[in-house]
Amino acid sequence: MNIFYNDKTDLLYVRFDDEKHEIVNKRVSDDIVVDIAENGKIIGIEIMNASKVIPLENVLPLRFENVK
Repeated sequence: MNIFYNDKTDLLYVRFDDEKHEIVNKRVSDDIVVDIAENGKIIGIEIMNASKVIPLENVLPLRFENVK
């Protein structure tokens, strides 16, 4: 699992595996998009306005890459 955060856009992306997949994006709320592989497996979750939606200090210490 990898967690990427862009502090300029306040976008948090959680990727559950590193394999290439054909994906479909499914918006589940105004701020959350789920990436789903062709086999139905959730590959990633994109959270817009992340600092307003979740407490980042509880998430980012796992593995953090600040994408600029």
